[in-house]
Amino acid sequence: MLAARLATAAVLIAAILAALFFLPPMALLALVAAIAGIGAHEWAKLCGLDSAAALGFVALVVAAIAIPSLAGAAYPFIAIGAAFWLVAAPLWLWHGMRAGQRGLLVAAGFAALVPMALAITVMTPLQVVLAVALTSIADSAAYFTGRALGRRKLAPSISPGKTWEGAYGALAGAVIFAAACQPAVPELRRAISGSAWVPYLLAAAALCALGILGDLFESALKRQAGAKDSGTLLPGHGGVLDRIDSAASTLPFAAGLWALIGGK
Repeated sequence: MLAARLATAAVLIAAILAALFFLPPMALLALVAAIAGIGAHEWAKLCGLDSAAALGFVALVVAAIAIPSLAGAAYPFIAIGAAFWLVAAPLWLWHGMRAGQRGLLVAAGFAALVPMALAITVMTPLQVVLAVALTSIADSAAYFTGRALGRRKLAPSISPGKTWEGAYGALAGAVIFAAACQPAVPELRRAISGSAWVPYLLAAAALCALGILGDLFESALKRQAGAKDSGTLLPGHGGVLDRIDSAASTLPFAAGLWALIGGK
């Protein structure tokens, strides 16, 4: 299992980097929409939709990505996604996710998948890589810190393996990564100095927290469906949603931050 997981991860990383840096914009948009479409199909199945309804949901998600992107109107949808993760998703998890909330769960799929895909289309390849790298490093830090020090459960009814100690490790990893990026990335070096360090590191902490939230939200979605993984497409990883849950929750917020920084 570990070998398959590592091999799949290596292939995914290479493919994503090649797509971001070498595909022309229209081809990248098509690829991002296709990935979101696969995720939408998995989401629909976790919501209990039948095959026809699931395909309809996929078509709507793909159209909701393509039309605003081609029309140059991505940012309003990205803002909706950021608001969903900052406000609606935490409250939902606090009150509990239930199988009887099918309509709300389907709507949440739009709020999760469409803004994520649109965020990729408005960010530069480096900006996307930095945002994804931050959440990946935070996730790895959470795993190792949780294994070594984890005692207090973060959300036992949703994801029993996660601990508060792991979350603190993730936070430290995200902040350290962000601090290391500042001198190495010209866009950040120009924008971040003096008092700007405080909101910059707070933003890194917020991205870390959003990544954890996205992971928990997808875990709750799977739990209400009685599923271990969102799918079987990726050996050792499960489905597409199992790999993009943190990206779905962080990329809309990251796109807004880059726009504020003026790095685009």
